[in-house]
Amino acid sequence: MGESVGTLLELDVTGIAHGGISVARHEGRVVFVSDAIPGERVTARVTEDRKKSFWRADTVSVQQPNEHRVDHVWPEAGLDRDPAVRAGGAEFGHIALSHQRTLKHDVLVDAFARFARTDLADVLGRDVVVEAVPGDDVANGLGWRTRVRLHVDADGTPGPFAARSHTVVPVTSLPLASAVVQENAPLGRGAMPGASVVDVLAPSGSEGARLVIDEQKQTVVTETVGERTFAVDDNGFWQVHRQAPAVLTAAVQDLVDPDRLDPEGQHLDLYGGVGLLAAALGDLVGPRAKVTSVEGSERATEHAQENLAEWIGARAETGRVDRWLARTATGASPHERARFRAGTVVLDPPRSGAGREVVVQIAALQPAQVVYVACDPVALARDVATFADLGYRLEALRAFDLFPHTHHMEAVARLVPAA
Repeated sequence: MGESVGTLLELDVTGIAHGGISVARHEGRVVFVSDAIPGERVTARVTEDRKKSFWRADTVSVQQPNEHRVDHVWPEAGLDRDPAVRAGGAEFGHIALSHQRTLKHDVLVDAFARFARTDLADVLGRDVVVEAVPGDDVANGLGWRTRVRLHVDADGTPGPFAARSHTVVPVTSLPLASAVVQENAPLGRGAMPGASVVDVLAPSGSEGARLVIDEQKQTVVTETVGERTFAVDDNGFWQVHRQAPAVLTAAVQDLVDPDRLDPEGQHLDLYGGVGLLAAALGDLVGPRAKVTSVEGSERATEHAQENLAEWIGARAETGRVDRWLARTATGASPHERARFRAGTVVLDPPRSGAGREVVVQIAALQPAQVVYVACDPVALARDVATFADLGYRLEALRAFDLFPHTHHMEAVARLVPAA
């Protein structure tokens, strides 16, 4: 904090940064501005002063709006509210949906240029497009969340946090949530006395919604993807967009190069969760597929073993991916190493990415191809750069707008041996 905090600035917004924050300059200093759009002139209040590095500021009014500015899809996150009590979680809600994807495209391209030293258009032979999910344009990007987490204030009132804070904002609507979640979310004042966190979810394999309050004992629910069902804990990980499991299944299957897919190879699904992408890979290989899913959560692994039961060669193992790979590389026989070289690796790491250690371990197995599912473009670009240093080149990439009205996106990349 510094003397500038609270100061009102007139700013010309020039760009978009990773994390959904716009970029401006004031007397040569970088200012990261929330609730703005590149091309606008805004008045913003400084909220954080990092002295010589940068400032953060919240838009309080717009003098020259971008042509793509719209009324915020979530009134409780709009400019007419004090920034301290604007609902968080829909930071692009003031931007027309198609332009949100343009901005996400710009962030993705910039991430690869800066962190992977890669011009995506040159590598792919075309400009990458952030693809819309079926149904989202018709719904204006609303009603897609099948899972919502609400925090509860001292008075027992649930709501989202304000952006970059732990202040609970009481709301009367959840426009990004599915109709079932909205209907069952306890949004009234004092509705959840004594609770700290409430998760509201609407599993696709059942009717109605569930409320998970604090650390209550988990219940197994069913999620449906196409004709396949997956068991998952109600407090476990599952993609939040209603179409995301199907979209990512299809994207992984599209990005796997069939000419590099050896039915006799040993295939891996790292950070495998309950087996969604292992099943996508297994469907490509066939009933004799040898697929190992590795996941840190023991409960998720138990579900993955059940969800993958139709493949006699599939197994799910609990463990940290880095440690599992280290043991595998150390203990593999020449025959097993040959199977890994013939195999395909699918990985879907957390937002922080796989990281150098895991990438080095994957490359050491020398798989025929790697299909990387990422929810963070910078983490993906960094890992792609590490793969490049280890002899794997980016060959294909698709990006998806699985989080409308937020800055998040999903990307699926294929990496293959450079030689």
